[in-house]
Amino acid sequence: MKNKYLSILILLFITSCSDFLEPDSLSTFDSNYVFSNVDDTRRGVNAIYVQFGVDGFRSRLSNNMTGNTDIEHQSGWTSTSDRYQIWNLDALSTNGDIRQFWNAAYTAIRDANIAIEGIEASNALQSTDPQTSKLMYNMLGEAYTLRAYWFSMLIYYFGDVPNVRLSPKAGQDFNLPREDRNEILTQVIDDLIKIEDKMLWADQSPYRTEQVNREFTIGMIARLALQRGGFFLKPDMTMERKSDYLKFYEIAKTYSKKLIDLKGRELPKDFKQVFLNQCKFITTVNSDVLFEVPFALGNGDVGWNIGITVQGGATASHSFGSGNNYMAMPPSYYFSFDSTDIRRDVTCGLYQVNTKFEEEFVNGPTNITQGKWSRYFLDNPPGQNSAKGTGINWPMMRYADVLLMYAEAENELNGPTAEAKEAMAKVRRRAFNANQWTSKVEDYITKAGASKQTFLNAIVDERAWEFGGEMIRKYELIRWGIYSAKMAQTVQTLKDMVDNVKSGTGKYANLPDYMYWRRNAAGKFEILNPNTKVSNAPDATWNQVNFVLDMYSETTKYKEWVTKDWLPYISGPKPMVTRYIFPIPEEAVAASQGKLTNEGYLFK
Repeated sequence: MKNKYLSILILLFITSCSDFLEPDSLSTFDSNYVFSNVDDTRRGVNAIYVQFGVDGFRSRLSNNMTGNTDIEHQSGWTSTSDRYQIWNLDALSTNGDIRQFWNAAYTAIRDANIAIEGIEASNALQSTDPQTSKLMYNMLGEAYTLRAYWFSMLIYYFGDVPNVRLSPKAGQDFNLPREDRNEILTQVIDDLIKIEDKMLWADQSPYRTEQVNREFTIGMIARLALQRGGFFLKPDMTMERKSDYLKFYEIAKTYSKKLIDLKGRELPKDFKQVFLNQCKFITTVNSDVLFEVPFALGNGDVGWNIGITVQGGATASHSFGSGNNYMAMPPSYYFSFDSTDIRRDVTCGLYQVNTKFEEEFVNGPTNITQGKWSRYFLDNPPGQNSAKGTGINWPMMRYADVLLMYAEAENELNGPTAEAKEAMAKVRRRAFNANQWTSKVEDYITKAGASKQTFLNAIVDERAWEFGGEMIRKYELIRWGIYSAKMAQTVQTLKDMVDNVKSGTGKYANLPDYMYWRRNAAGKFEILNPNTKVSNAPDATWNQVNFVLDMYSETTKYKEWVTKDWLPYISGPKPMVTRYIFPIPEEAVAASQGKLTNEGYLFK
């Protein structure tokens, strides 16, 4: 089932983005009419979803702008173009990718404000027809939730931002200053708390998990509360956490537990299938995915700039087109998994598909791909020369996330209680065969639960293994206040891997210096030694490729990407403080009549 939200141009509300706060004529129709009935209100709320289909989200915010972390990375220092500036944490206010995201965010917020005001003023909201009232309240909840999402993202990227909570009206002052991010987060959390119990569950919604639903809204309350209760970077380049942070951990606990109690479900046993569903255009309810962005065919870039690489084009012998991977998995992440963890080989792709439609080994350890998605998995090849617009949906939140948010909040408030441990166990059990649960789940969690800190460390690890490639790690490292420390740890681990393999001693001495791969008699791609070093291949059918040794340089000891990819995150303008905040686009600053500046954060 493919939701067509993003394939329909919403003419009532799509307008110029030349100034994010001062749109052109919004509509030739009276807002009272637009929101007077369910069908037209549906179209009005659909306008908010449109911004998921523009490049500011589908090619930028959803995946491309979310590196670098300890589990996803790219080399920002090799170019000065827009996305490289972002990866290298030196983006200018003229950066086009940042401008596209900013405009998309405030356009969505504007359309959400229009919908919120229109629905709340509508007689249909209080209709004597229960179904009409129920649908109107649900759409009101969608608008509040989508507005909260975009504010959350703006805050992560720009810090304090203009708090636009009114729809545009004649005579209104469109030029707003920055407002305290914590006040904005508190407001949007309160908004969602007031509306969530009036919303529909996904199994009551016509588009199921392709539409914002009550499950996702409850999950967003927990996620926003952890953001509000977490650390953040101030303009003076210090990290701070508000003294009332435990209040928000309590909210996160309450609402993650509420979803578990009201709409709990077993995680589907097949981890790979969770993501294969998106490539097969299968939507589910009461399963792992709570909400996924509903890209229509011809829209969305999953399988083009993220996922298993497919080499296509005019010379290809297949019709699946071309797809690349802008964010790779570092070898330190791949080898951090237990070798029997089912999630590793789903998450980390060691193969790509060539023009002959053959699977082959990736081009070295810098190209471990995000294996959860690929155009290669599509049932209907989109064409030899196709690239963008695969129609593969993008997951925004999963039930596993809610379980781990509950474990984290409970641990922060009360330590590693039995309830916190069981929430983590529900996630880990899927990662291992049942005959391993005693050692890999129960014993592992018992050891992790020795203290509040050791259990938090285990949550940090578990979230890395569970959500690799889903591009939410950046936000977690920020709110935990460990972004820079984790980057330094990643670089040191990569160096230790090289040193240990070269010397034959140390923790990583037995990692594969080379890997050996082949296509067997059945044509199936296989790797001889994905986990450990072997002295030789058993026969000539195996191809030898450098792996850990590929990170070694005769002249510099370590390849440049090892020492440079994460350098701005470790020793940027202030050592051991990651400057993850970016400047507001210069167009917005210029149009603000002096209300907005880019002072602070050691911007040039």
